[in-house]
Amino acid sequence: MRPDTVKDRIVPVLTILLALIAIWYVAAVLMNASFQRDMDQRANQTPGTVEFVEKTLSQPKPLLPAPHQVAQNVFENTFLRKLSSNRSLVYHSWVTLSSTLLGFGFGTLLGIVIAVGIVHIKALERSLMPWIIASQTVPILAIAPMVIVVLGAVNITGLVPKALISTYLSFFPVTVGMVKGLRSPEVMFLDLMRTYNATAAQTFWKLRVPASVPFLFTSMKVAIAASLVGAIVGELPTGAVAGIGSKLLAGSYYSQTIDIWAALVAGSVLAASLVAIVGLVAKIVDRSMGGRPA
Repeated sequence: MRPDTVKDRIVPVLTILLALIAIWYVAAVLMNASFQRDMDQRANQTPGTVEFVEKTLSQPKPLLPAPHQVAQNVFENTFLRKLSSNRSLVYHSWVTLSSTLLGFGFGTLLGIVIAVGIVHIKALERSLMPWIIASQTVPILAIAPMVIVVLGAVNITGLVPKALISTYLSFFPVTVGMVKGLRSPEVMFLDLMRTYNATAAQTFWKLRVPASVPFLFTSMKVAIAASLVGAIVGELPTGAVAGIGSKLLAGSYYSQTIDIWAALVAGSVLAASLVAIVGLVAKIVDRSMGGRPA
């Protein structure tokens, strides 16, 4: 990668990041000011402007925590805690990650199977595709408790219910992406396969599947992020004691807004890492198939 390319990519991102942090600090001062003003009145204190701002940015339970408070919480609960500790963000992230990966695997496999069926069987496209699209209009917050309750009635608890909720969110982008990918070969190439007297299976494996790989990995990036959201949402109605969702619940119960934001940061980092890993695998597969680096 050339230096000018690195500069062109990094500088805009850093500029936006610094602007967001500045806006965050201003919002934290404004949103925490009323509570701090009330506490100062009760204590008969009249702090100066600088001192008042410092107090709004150092409250133990602020309405909106400052970035440095969230960063300190993330650092302490990531590097200064044992991995087995209930306060460790690494531990909670691993619990959520396990159901995310299982649901992502199920969702990817289900999406590919449905896409292959839709491409080869016209009746499935007309009968199944509308229902698949309609399924995504139902809020996941309404479906998650139903899944948990129904599976709990048959003694299926723990990882599987959360994985199924992740599957529900992740199979749709894979299905849509694979359908588009399997249909991406031009008519000229399909006619060429017929000229070679290729069977339907040969056309599928030698033409449609290679053409669909870029579409598959693009949809998988969306699916892995959606799967993580499903795993976190799946932890909310269960009253889970571990996982990023459980950290969000505990923080809301005890008004620990700093813990809530730290859990959100952990989830964001986890999602970005998973998407980056899928992107890396996509590049490796593309190179192995003869693709050239951009």
